[in-house]
Amino acid sequence: MRPRKKEKTVPPSSAISQTGSATSQSGLSGHSTQPPRCAALVGPYSSGKSSLLESLLAFSGTLHRKGSIREGTTIADSNAEARSRQMSIEPTIARTTYLDEEWHFIDCPGSVDFAQDSRDAVMVCDVAIVVVEADSEKMVTAAPILQFLDHNRIPHLVFINKTDNSGCRIRNSLAALQELTSRPLVLREIPLRDKGENEAITGFVDLVSERAYEYCEDGSPSRLIALPTQNRTDETSARDTLLEQLADFDDSLLEQILDDHTPANNDIYASLGRDLADDLIVPVFFGSGEHDHGIRRLFKALRHEAPGPEVAAYRLGIDPSSGNCATQIFKTFHLPHEGRFCIGRVLAGTLRQGDALGQDHATGLCTLFGNRHDKIDQAQTGCVIGLPRMNHARTGMLLGAQGQSSLDLWPAPLPPLYQLALVVNKPGDDVKLNEALRHLCEQDRSLSVMHHDQSGQLVLQGQGDIHLQLVLAQLAERYHLDIGTMAVATGFQETIRTAFEAHGRYKKQSGGHGQFGDVKLTARPLARGSGFEFVDAIVGGAIPRQYIGAVQKGIVDALRTGPLGFPVIDLQVTLTDGAFHAVDSSDQAFQMAGRLAIADGLKNAGTTLLEPVDSVTFIVPVSCTSRAQRLISSRRGQILGFNAREGWPGWDEIQANMPGSETRDMILELRSITLGTGFFTREFSHMQEISGKAADAALKREA
Repeated sequence: MRPRKKEKTVPPSSAISQTGSATSQSGLSGHSTQPPRCAALVGPYSSGKSSLLESLLAFSGTLHRKGSIREGTTIADSNAEARSRQMSIEPTIARTTYLDEEWHFIDCPGSVDFAQDSRDAVMVCDVAIVVVEADSEKMVTAAPILQFLDHNRIPHLVFINKTDNSGCRIRNSLAALQELTSRPLVLREIPLRDKGENEAITGFVDLVSERAYEYCEDGSPSRLIALPTQNRTDETSARDTLLEQLADFDDSLLEQILDDHTPANNDIYASLGRDLADDLIVPVFFGSGEHDHGIRRLFKALRHEAPGPEVAAYRLGIDPSSGNCATQIFKTFHLPHEGRFCIGRVLAGTLRQGDALGQDHATGLCTLFGNRHDKIDQAQTGCVIGLPRMNHARTGMLLGAQGQSSLDLWPAPLPPLYQLALVVNKPGDDVKLNEALRHLCEQDRSLSVMHHDQSGQLVLQGQGDIHLQLVLAQLAERYHLDIGTMAVATGFQETIRTAFEAHGRYKKQSGGHGQFGDVKLTARPLARGSGFEFVDAIVGGAIPRQYIGAVQKGIVDALRTGPLGFPVIDLQVTLTDGAFHAVDSSDQAFQMAGRLAIADGLKNAGTTLLEPVDSVTFIVPVSCTSRAQRLISSRRGQILGFNAREGWPGWDEIQANMPGSETRDMILELRSITLGTGFFTREFSHMQEISGKAADAALKREA
């Protein structure tokens, strides 16, 4: 027997986690009063989430024929852009009923470029189904979503998909997964294999009921068979491990095991339900979504063990017993001719047509099935609903008759990792572009727009190249905008290394009053980051006081573009002497004189190029740390150190200083060497000198 684990902090959901176990008992009789529940299908790209959704819907009788990923006929392919890219680009909602219980499934995008939608969707769900491929070497791709679920205490289970592939070893997959999460993975079944060379999985043994099932190749549910003799030892050992894992959180179960009593199956199921609701364990199942293997076992586990919507409500700070209706928005769209369309989940009370939702009203209330909207009169607690014409609601807002608010518990949007500067090819489309970008940024919280202060560029920021290319396609197809792109300006600057003196005279005579201004100044370098300082050292009235400000303005204007074409910083300019004319001098004349003096001085003295340096933290799997370090070095980065990432088993953090020009497309290469899992955070650190070949190369890229 293993040592007893330290008691964990009990989450608020524990007060109502008994609901899940009570439901499992009433559900067995087929007369459950369980409100609609919601499950999200999440996981890495190509893990088979959409195929699994098709199988779940077909098994429950909602679909009479499953769609095909290859043919683009699945529910998740209802979006034309998803079909063209053969990948999910936004959440797909589907409603079904299984044994008189209503379920809402959310199939979330697997691509890291669209991870924001997945994160927002799982926040409102009762349980998340993490779908992974059986290949143990690919398990690391599930780490980011597992960490997000753990951090936000969202109940989840794992479905190891594509186990019909030869050579699949569930134990290896389980071991690789356990390295990615602090929650104990509880294997709920063990595989049965044929005796051929491939040892293909032909069925499974349920470790609670101790029954064996064999897959049927015609798509029908697996059939009950006698437990093979050769599997009895493995089944006994695996079941003992399961009971020990549950006993870590269940004193009653622990006492029975210590007394050598075999716990009743109902007690085991109840313990599984409580621990899942409290996010203490992660049950693990396996099968093949494409071939309908393991679907019934998965659906039964969801039905009997997944918590109800009150657990999600408490997790989001909502009291379901208050009697007030509360709807949490987790996705926003802008639809042609309908305006803002919000998708939310009712987590308390009943929402009826016409009810107040903050500053809006529930008009056109509907349920969702792919791109189909079915109008309804009311939605009870647990329902996922569509809300058209919501002028004030946004993703993350909690809506109710009392008003609307943004929850502090709602996760912040993902930081941008990739940028493109937008170019309007058709004159007059600027206003239309700004409106379109506002809509798209409301739809996707990880998308943002900024104006580059130095270059004036309009910069689009997102999670990767695919992410931004999709936005450009939407601008062209949905908003009929002809938009080009270019690289984002790096933000180079210039400075001086040595002090210099300069003289500027502006004299112009064109009949009548002329223009005359004469200034002498000195300049010296300042410490990096000091900016610009102006010192007035005029004595004896060489330049009247009313013209001093004009000289300073001329100098500042000239420093906007130095000899190399970039702003000049970190210098002090002192106005030492000059001359004026009682009639011809003016603000404009002295402004021009100041401009000429500093420009001439900079040209003669010469400037050195400065490039921005970012403080970057790379987050990568341990197995990819050395490759990430080589990437940093190859891009002129300076590694400051690395250590294990707190709370992320098997992951490292690498701290480095990186030139800003080298981080433009760095996320693409980082993902390439980390199976798409690596990412980074960054913030501006300082400006540093760059010279020689490195400066020439940087200037060439900037051009």
